[in-house]
Amino acid sequence: MNDDYSAIKTRAIGLRRILNQANREYHTLDAPNLLDSEYDQLFRELINIEQEYPELRVEDSPTQRVGSRTLDSFPSVTHSSPMLSLNNAIEVSDIKQFDRRTKDLLEINEAEISYFAEPKFDGLAISLRYVDRVLVQAATRGDGNTGEQVTENIRTVRSIPLVLSEHAPTMVEVRGEVVMMKRDFEDLNRRQSESGEKIFANPRNAAAGSLRQLDSKITAGRKLSFFAYSLENVSESNGAIQSQLEISSLLKQYGFSTSSLSRVVKGLNGIQDFFNRVATLRSSLDYEIDGVVYKVDALENQRKLGFVARAPRYSMAYKFPPEEEITQLLDIEVQVGRTGAITPVARLAPVRVGGVVVTNATLHNQDEIARKQIKIGDYVVVRRAGDVIPEVVRPIPDRRENVKEFSMPKHCPVCQGDIAKESGESVFRCIAGMKCRAQRAQSIWHFCSRKAMNIDGIGEKLIDQLVELRFVESFADLYRLEPVRLSTLERMGEKSANNICEAISKSRETTLSRFIYSLGIRNVGEQTAKDLASHFETYEHLILATEEDLIKIPDIGPVVASSIRAYFNDPYHTSVVEGLIEMGVSWKPERFALANTVLAEKKFVLTGKLKSFSRDEAEKEIESRGGTVASVVSKNIDYVVLGEKPGSKLKKANDLGVKTIDELMFISLLEREDE
Repeated sequence: MNDDYSAIKTRAIGLRRILNQANREYHTLDAPNLLDSEYDQLFRELINIEQEYPELRVEDSPTQRVGSRTLDSFPSVTHSSPMLSLNNAIEVSDIKQFDRRTKDLLEINEAEISYFAEPKFDGLAISLRYVDRVLVQAATRGDGNTGEQVTENIRTVRSIPLVLSEHAPTMVEVRGEVVMMKRDFEDLNRRQSESGEKIFANPRNAAAGSLRQLDSKITAGRKLSFFAYSLENVSESNGAIQSQLEISSLLKQYGFSTSSLSRVVKGLNGIQDFFNRVATLRSSLDYEIDGVVYKVDALENQRKLGFVARAPRYSMAYKFPPEEEITQLLDIEVQVGRTGAITPVARLAPVRVGGVVVTNATLHNQDEIARKQIKIGDYVVVRRAGDVIPEVVRPIPDRRENVKEFSMPKHCPVCQGDIAKESGESVFRCIAGMKCRAQRAQSIWHFCSRKAMNIDGIGEKLIDQLVELRFVESFADLYRLEPVRLSTLERMGEKSANNICEAISKSRETTLSRFIYSLGIRNVGEQTAKDLASHFETYEHLILATEEDLIKIPDIGPVVASSIRAYFNDPYHTSVVEGLIEMGVSWKPERFALANTVLAEKKFVLTGKLKSFSRDEAEKEIESRGGTVASVVSKNIDYVVLGEKPGSKLKKANDLGVKTIDELMFISLLEREDE
């Protein structure tokens, strides 16, 4: 028994050391080395030990406090009331236990409890103190009792009001989360990369690192956002506030952003329904979240439930499955893309990340492998966010045993052609072009895709068969296919063969912008293709354009201009186009908007299903009149067009005061433009 107790005591000491170090790395250094899932597992183990052996619980245990000490470079701030952490639920059973315990403590048996539900932001917790409605102090959570004073940096966050509205009390403390929006994170990392500076691992680290800059000018140059979720130490009318829902409403009145997803739910069914709904929306949100938070809605019941040492009894965080996990990198293989790019791909021991079993992950290029010091045989951290392709984040050198270096092959794995790396590029490429079967298959798939020639029914597997059997060796060969020959392919019946041939024939009539995009010219995306079609109007004018002519077009720089000119200088490519024209491919003149048209420079968002247009057709109608189409509702959107079942974009438009129009109004707007 003594030996067992001694081992348990040693384990508790070790767990405290690991977790305290992880807290310091996460909260203070912004450089976490322990995954959230690993931290949660170790934290639960320590809680269980301390519950079974209370004498092993000590004051500096991470179960008794939150976070870590502040950095010496910022003044310390003692919080007027502790900024506590939340207990985490990972399994459905944890939530059931939370609901049952809440009912027992409140002596409620049959009635369902009302919970205020909101997303769990993956950012940095901040407390804002206002005196006479003016922001006078901002502090990080720190260890829960003492935080870092970051007032000057917080003043640079535009979504935080420096002066509250007249609805606010004269003195109040507002708490919430500083985050970096996904688009701002991508823009920051792009700028960091271009200047040779540190690349941030995720938006949370980027937000924390930006807020802890000693020079507030640096913070001001990085776009941070703030979502408020609680009120503390209200100077007047404190007793009049009855619920968490009312707090959320007041925060909006005071001038703060709150989550549009937040709502009151009833009982266990409401908890689970909200969790499932937010999980499906997660990848489409503008910001990162790692779960949802539930709080007993009635403040009187919150006061009755009270707190334990480190967390309120009335609240629980229900976390999503971890989107980072550890597995072994078994091998590195290379794939050949449409432009000949040779991309290393990690072959992994199967691991479940974010609810999906992952066996492959991107490694980007050889320079990235070298920068991250990844070796074959390493144990690595794998990340998956939403529907994004999984990536290898970093190796774990401490677990390194039998490993070997990766080196790029000298020949293409598909066609055995030479591989070269152009000056100024980090990507190796197979230089065989369409002679390489992999490039040919990828190019044909791109040619057939929805935004290119839009040939319905042709997928990657069918294209692989067509290329493998040499039925199709160029774009023009698609138009030579006959149903009888197609029906001989695996899993291809007569009806399917006829449908595909009809879709191919229908695609002969297209637009110049779609045709340019379908050719797969390096560095020419959908918008650049539209710009080229708008500027030159005919294919004949385009192919005669010099690099100097091309650079005159807005948003086309020297690299893109060089790619376009190189494409049309190649006799093979011009013969490809001639072959398509011989097979009857043609394009009509496109209507491009004049600068003085009503819709010029207007921004639209489409949501729901339209009856009179496909999504592509509606976008084309807007763009042909000089408007643009965005995917996200924001304050700078002019119109949100509502189809059937518009979804969350309608609510966001209403919240932001953006004008909404139905399909009939949209058609009327287009017809008015045509007059």
